[in-house]
Amino acid sequence: MQILSVGRAFPEHYYDQDQLLDALRSHWLKEHFNPQRLERLHKNVLVSGRHLALPLESYEKLDTWGAANDAWIRVAQKVGAEAVLDALNRAKVEPEEVRMLMTATVTGVATPSLDALLINRLGLRSDTKRVPIFGLGCVAGAAGIARAADYVKAYSDQIAVFLSVELCSLTVQKGDLSIPNLIATGLFGDGAAAVVIAGAEAVQRRSAQRSATGPMVPSGQPVPTILDTRSVFYPDTERVMGWDISDRGFQIVLSADVPDMVHRHLREDVDGFLAEHHLTRADISTWICHPGGPKVLSAMQEGLELPDGALDLTWKSLRSVGNLSSSSVLMVLRDTLDQGDPSPGDLAMLLAMGPGFCSELVLLRW
Repeated sequence: MQILSVGRAFPEHYYDQDQLLDALRSHWLKEHFNPQRLERLHKNVLVSGRHLALPLESYEKLDTWGAANDAWIRVAQKVGAEAVLDALNRAKVEPEEVRMLMTATVTGVATPSLDALLINRLGLRSDTKRVPIFGLGCVAGAAGIARAADYVKAYSDQIAVFLSVELCSLTVQKGDLSIPNLIATGLFGDGAAAVVIAGAEAVQRRSAQRSATGPMVPSGQPVPTILDTRSVFYPDTERVMGWDISDRGFQIVLSADVPDMVHRHLREDVDGFLAEHHLTRADISTWICHPGGPKVLSAMQEGLELPDGALDLTWKSLRSVGNLSSSSVLMVLRDTLDQGDPSPGDLAMLLAMGPGFCSELVLLRW
């Protein structure tokens, strides 16, 4: 099972953090809130700017959850299609070669689901298998790769696409002055990422055609093989992260315990997973982690005892576009592929944590 490519797309509207902070400060000007606290929270998340689904001035007009969700359906189709096409082009895969399309989001709902809308938009096969996922949140980027890998392991002659679309700005509660919501207004951004994954027989078939079609990716760089995956669920942790859903839409649940969960569980989970393959953390040359936020990343670095620089691409992604929920770890994977640092034979660990509370681990070899 190989990851052939990662595509990505962003809404066209990008604002630096000062512009976003000014807009929020103006919106809450008449409310009884502490602007210094808002500024401090925005500064502490270390995000320099973010893409938004809509122009900044349009958010004041979103006065119902229905209006926000209508915007989600419209923009999700656009950026989702762009991300899938980018991934297919990079992998040199034609749309008719895709046999399964899996989609993940936690920021909007649609029936027919996003995957159905994209089959129409992209002209995928009418017998494409569809797997829409909702509710996994930040962990869904890693979980989606793992579940798509399960599919191509069973159907080894096929190619699957996993797409994550997260438009977090459309979930912000404009009347909520709680600390979690104030943090969310500074941390989360919008974007989409798609991964093309091929089964073993499909990889062999493409390798046989390689002399005629060129390298599997335009750069000719090696692509990772999925060796194994691991899911870990932590009982009785439902209130660590998630949504409270009401007539106002999605209201964030974000406990201060998240970094503690990383410290408490992640090292043991990773070590146990690697031990089954007679490996240790020292055998992993590349770490591809979800950029949950500064405290979470620091907890990952400390808990896993990673060397300086091991999470540089993750920190860079957080600073440049913010936390994109399930799309974020896929953005870091794309940056890893583009940078081309892993050499053939190198091992990598892709991981994320999210609502449940839970972890998803993916062991890769270049």
